[in-house]
Amino acid sequence: MTAIGKSRWMTVTLDHIERAIALSAADGFDVLAAQARMAPEPRPLAPPPGVTARQSAVLLLLYTTADGSLWFPLMRRTESTSVHSGQISLPGGRQEAGETFIETALREANEEIGIYPPDVRVLGELPSLYVPPSNFEIHPVVGTVPYLPLWNPYAGEVAEMVETPLSVLFDDSVKGTDMLNRNGATFRIHYYTVGAHRVWGATAALLGEFEMRLRRVVGG
Repeated sequence: MTAIGKSRWMTVTLDHIERAIALSAADGFDVLAAQARMAPEPRPLAPPPGVTARQSAVLLLLYTTADGSLWFPLMRRTESTSVHSGQISLPGGRQEAGETFIETALREANEEIGIYPPDVRVLGELPSLYVPPSNFEIHPVVGTVPYLPLWNPYAGEVAEMVETPLSVLFDDSVKGTDMLNRNGATFRIHYYTVGAHRVWGATAALLGEFEMRLRRVVGG
């Protein structure tokens, strides 16, 4: 990313975010193509016919730092028996009975990283994304808080907080591709490098879609 390019992405505003979220097929925005750009290959992006996916939601929480740039938190999950053990993800989890996806995302963010739900201004929701290994359909919610958050991660699920500048999504030097073997299957992954971590899988796919939405709004 050039100095000029970096300057442009450092000035992304919440207005840009809301306009990006609102893009639809009527605007010529191809959601599946945007998701597939950073998704593992091969990977279906919607539940196969006849499959009932479990429902979940995640929160992409934006906040503004002292220099005026937007950041968001990722987290490294603890090592466990889960198929997503140790991976980098957005805060979120399974939808409970009677909840909207916004309510699920805010509750999970409160439980996992200590964000107080009434402080979050919801900017919108992104299209869902299917995760075959866990048979979850993820519903991303985008929100913001008017201060620098003080994280209170739940040690049972969160091993590390990974604060991430939004500008990293537009830096081609931190994007990469690799081959991965899991449970006897080999597939290609695309990832963002954030500090010492690789962000791949469903998280990279939804961030990739978010990146493409912002590129359409901001230009570049």
